[in-house]
Amino acid sequence: MKLHRTQPAVSQAVRRLEDSVGERLFDRATKDATLTEAGRLLREYGDRLVRLSDEAEAAVRDLRDLRRGRVLIGANEASVTALLPFIAAFRAAHPLVHVDVRRTRARQVGAEVAQGGLDFGLLTFQPAEPKLSAIVLGQDELVMLVHPSHPLAESGEVTLSECARQTVIAHNDPSHARDRVLRLFEQHHIPANILVSLPSLEGIKRAVAMQLGVALLPRRCAESEIERGELVALAVPEVRMRRQLRVIYRRDGERSHAASAFLTLLEGKKTR
Repeated sequence: MKLHRTQPAVSQAVRRLEDSVGERLFDRATKDATLTEAGRLLREYGDRLVRLSDEAEAAVRDLRDLRRGRVLIGANEASVTALLPFIAAFRAAHPLVHVDVRRTRARQVGAEVAQGGLDFGLLTFQPAEPKLSAIVLGQDELVMLVHPSHPLAESGEVTLSECARQTVIAHNDPSHARDRVLRLFEQHHIPANILVSLPSLEGIKRAVAMQLGVALLPRRCAESEIERGELVALAVPEVRMRRQLRVIYRRDGERSHAASAFLTLLEGKKTR
């Protein structure tokens, strides 16, 4: 390997290195100045440093070429399903990039994205944090889910009073949508009649399918069950809150190559 340095310069560099480590690195009594034990040990570490430098350069190239990296997204349980088609499209284009969707309370998503803890967040309302932009993915609304054999299943829509006369199954984790529904019941002076509280949307949908009661949930999170005829969605005019499902992200600041590619995909596939 050519160093493009003169012999005196190399000798001076070796002496400085020996002074620094406090050991002789070459046995100068030999004809070819073989390495001492300390010299051989230091060469091993030098070889490892060269390999590590090469690996670091390769890793950075992989990030740039999207052969590695991560996209970190915050979403609550109700909104995750809306993101799956976009994740599928991104994975098809960049199969080696890790897409990490973390369950995050809706009230915390804006702050996490603004502070850089998340690349993106999925919300149905505009967060208070400044310097955040949003891409609208589509619309959603709250509906009352019932079993197909329920007496109200063929009615198409129900009143809030009719809903309150049923056994209501609700999520026991506070959310923006849950608070709005409860306020509507209070404004109409109607008891919500929540008699079953469960910790997950899957549990709530399963409970409705088992005819344990009805549930007020975003239609989007039960689309599969509705299409399969396992559940029926009824409109509730008093709580028909048309909501924009949006992905939020920071307008400014550094963005990874993977996050930039995901943002490009969202901008190309968004619906209004």
